[in-house]
Amino acid sequence: MMKRFLAQGMKAASAGVDLVRRPAPGVVVLIYHRVGAGSTLEMELAADVFDRQMAALAASGRMANIDDALDALDSETPGSRDRDPVVVTFDDGTVDFVDVAVPILVRHGVPALMYVATDFIERGVSFDHDGRPASWAGLRDACSTGLVQIGSHTHTHLLLDRAGVSEAEGDLDRSIELIGERLGSAPAHFAYPKALLGSTATERLVKERFRSASLAGTRPNRYGSTDPHRLARSPIQRSDGMAWFERKLAGGLGLEDAVRERLNRRRYAGRTT
Repeated sequence: MMKRFLAQGMKAASAGVDLVRRPAPGVVVLIYHRVGAGSTLEMELAADVFDRQMAALAASGRMANIDDALDALDSETPGSRDRDPVVVTFDDGTVDFVDVAVPILVRHGVPALMYVATDFIERGVSFDHDGRPASWAGLRDACSTGLVQIGSHTHTHLLLDRAGVSEAEGDLDRSIELIGERLGSAPAHFAYPKALLGSTATERLVKERFRSASLAGTRPNRYGSTDPHRLARSPIQRSDGMAWFERKLAGGLGLEDAVRERLNRRRYAGRTT
């Protein structure tokens, strides 16, 4: 109860900041993790809530795949705020994406990019908090809808800000190799595990291999001035519901993300994956 109260208080404070400093126009990228898997994790949404969110996004006409959004970012001239592209992304590669999220995406015609940590898929090993991995067959079925793209989230969910160059290179290349072999097309897009930017050396490895790379950072990606290898993404949480989801569609609640980033740096200290 206290955590829920504090979370809502932080969102309200962030919305207040947005009134003073309105978010700039730009491409909004959303992060999801799990949908309808039966837990009470903050990073898992109930299926009916996700359904309503995708219905609202479809009704707005703003949904876009990652490649079209990157093309829009190259423009020096922003569009109108109510037409700024919104990209839906998922991290990890749990089975609920295939079983629950994809049918909802298909029903509403919303494209999505799933960043998979390939070691978990290949070996059938669960993610943290009992997240059952999807299968390669399930991911192939998802891709066959024409709405789903697969990106890399490293092979072992390696944190690239603390990995050596040789280790990072092998991990990235194994991920690319497996996605190409199992799904028939090498990934063009990448998301940093835990949204932690790599070191200068490992970031260079990412830039050499992918068209884009994603972090966190609840804010729009501004036209004409965004590094496509440092895309900001807005995490969608259980406590967002519809009201705060609409705020994040508008590129808001940046203060909440700034606080979360500081907490995560401390939370993941000493971890390598």
